[in-house]
Amino acid sequence: MNDGPTAFAEEPRLITEPGRAARVAALAEPVLADLGYRLVRVRVSGAAGCTVQIMAERPDGSMAIEDCEVASRALSPVFDASDPIEGAYRLEISSPGIDRPLVRRSDFDRYAGHVAHIEMLAPLDGRKRFRGELLGTQDLWVRLRRTHPAAGDNPEVLLPIDDMAEARLVLTDALIAESLRRSKHGEKLEERAAGPHASGRQHKYRERQEHQHGHVGGAPGKDRRANQRKGD
Repeated sequence: MNDGPTAFAEEPRLITEPGRAARVAALAEPVLADLGYRLVRVRVSGAAGCTVQIMAERPDGSMAIEDCEVASRALSPVFDASDPIEGAYRLEISSPGIDRPLVRRSDFDRYAGHVAHIEMLAPLDGRKRFRGELLGTQDLWVRLRRTHPAAGDNPEVLLPIDDMAEARLVLTDALIAESLRRSKHGEKLEERAAGPHASGRQHKYRERQEHQHGHVGGAPGKDRRANQRKGD
């Protein structure tokens, strides 16, 4: 995969968000690009109050807590001025995590050989959900070798990226091992990854990357933020 600055900045996301999340993404994407980051996903959740989660990454796929802080400081005044979300909400900036979303063509090529879960917007050959080994891309289609194909079905399928509702990596030992090798902080992440359950390891990795603060909607110009970082 070409991770050069130009290719990194210009490659569009092919799997995007609807509604309020799309409004947030439209504001966040150019701000992040100016900082040298790339938007991965925006999710607006109403659980335990409204939370706006923005996943972003550097060209190597990492996003340290210092990067999250930089992005948060740059995005906060933009959201203050535009108010893309009505009412009070918490802004959360994080790395994509190990079992990351796949949103660009290069994501599917970069993680070829790993297992992914893909959900389509509409049924394809009678099914909307697919799980299997990524085999790379063919134009704007993803080649997937299904994990448990039905009897008589072709184990390999071509899935159009434009018709995907969601795609993400499945946490496996092989994926964790590769993520540790790629990480600049491999030893620290390996220490965090110790434990009996893969899902717990992933949660710890993502949690330590997060920077978040409270944001209360109101008239522009008022002091509406109370910053906090997990662990403080």
